[in-house]
Amino acid sequence: MIDLTPACGRTALALTSVPDELLDAVTPCAEMRLRDLLAHVGMLSLAFTAAARKELGEWTDSPPEPRPLDADWRDAYPPRLSGLAQAWQQPDAWTGMTRAGGIDLPGETAGAVALTEVVLHGWDVAVSTGQPYELDARTAQACLDHISQFDAAGTEGLFGPAVPVPDDAPMLERVLARSGRDPRWRGR
Repeated sequence: MIDLTPACGRTALALTSVPDELLDAVTPCAEMRLRDLLAHVGMLSLAFTAAARKELGEWTDSPPEPRPLDADWRDAYPPRLSGLAQAWQQPDAWTGMTRAGGIDLPGETAGAVALTEVVLHGWDVAVSTGQPYELDARTAQACLDHISQFDAAGTEGLFGPAVPVPDDAPMLERVLARSGRDPRWRGR
């Protein structure tokens, strides 16, 4: 089991620090403005909470599609992230099969995907708004272990081609680079 609490807490902090005037800012996700990215984080929180609880249905059965940013996102999304972390605290979440994005997968894999999504998009939000994003070593290693299973040339719909960084780069930079993100990206 991986504790998603630090990543969810850090990402929630980044979300609550977004000023309204930056909602249309560019992000490292070229196809998403900041408001779209925030809505995606709100949606993935619900989807992966349902996946952890094995509550298959609306949130687990369809691929992520763009949704509008909820009007109450500042108040609603941090508790969703907290709920996501709590759901993955349950040992049963990590066992058996579940579903996310309409894809059946082992609970252990779904938990790793959830963690990686929270970290990558938390960093996306932070860097798009000029905030720092720090990650503990254990969380970063879990993300790197997960993302390293994918082709460094990129995986369509998931990750772009890996960005070169030195072997001794900080762990978070290696995670970002392996996902196809340039750790030096600054949108502001």
